[in-house]
Amino acid sequence: MSGLEQALALLLAAHPQTIGVAFHDLQTGQRVELHAREQMHAASTMKLAVLLAAYRMAAPLEKPVRVENRFASIAPGGGTFSVDPKDDDDPWPYTQLGKEVPLGVLLEHMIVRSSNLATNLVMQTLRAAEVERVCRELGASDIRILRGVEDLKAHEQGLDNTTTAHDLALLLEAAPPPALAILERQQFNEGIPAGLPSGTRVAHKTGDITRHYHDAALVFRQGRKPYLLVVMTRGFESKEEAAATVRDISRLVWNRATE
Repeated sequence: MSGLEQALALLLAAHPQTIGVAFHDLQTGQRVELHAREQMHAASTMKLAVLLAAYRMAAPLEKPVRVENRFASIAPGGGTFSVDPKDDDDPWPYTQLGKEVPLGVLLEHMIVRSSNLATNLVMQTLRAAEVERVCRELGASDIRILRGVEDLKAHEQGLDNTTTAHDLALLLEAAPPPALAILERQQFNEGIPAGLPSGTRVAHKTGDITRHYHDAALVFRQGRKPYLLVVMTRGFESKEEAAATVRDISRLVWNRATE
């Protein structure tokens, strides 16, 4: 085991919760994976897959999309559902109901503010099966993209989006520059970025749902190629506790990755 792998293993062993870590240094080629194939609820990290699919499929970013808040459940007999604004971190799309918004603007809100409504509107254009197909083409064999977000009837039947730290790392490594530029603008930075020196350039996507918190990041260090770090957690009682552990892992990797 490398020094980094040993240090990460010790840190993870101090927590009874499930923590998956995938690290890949694009400068040296070093890879470290610990519980990185553990399947977990993807939460909003599935939006990374949607973003990549949009660029890989050359989706027309100027295409107008009508903003509606009613979606078909994928659950048999599930009918339709709406996204609850109170559970969404981005109020702006709700001010556009009944209007048409370019697909590229919805992609921006899906990542930068992690908009659930924007995500479901984008998914109506790209389709879940096509997003998953793109993931398979990139080598991500375990990720499951079945639907958008807040489809509670589907959740009750176990029809959830799931992924692994390994697969998220593969997707992030394949992100083209325009996608990375959007990921750099994400406004929720309590995880991996908060464990790094102030001002560090980071392109990342977080995700959280009950007892799950994840962060998938490409971290840029001056004078060298970046490294990938994905941390997925399950079992912490609060998002704050999980994010603190992700910060500890991020700080450790920053300090040990280039030794």
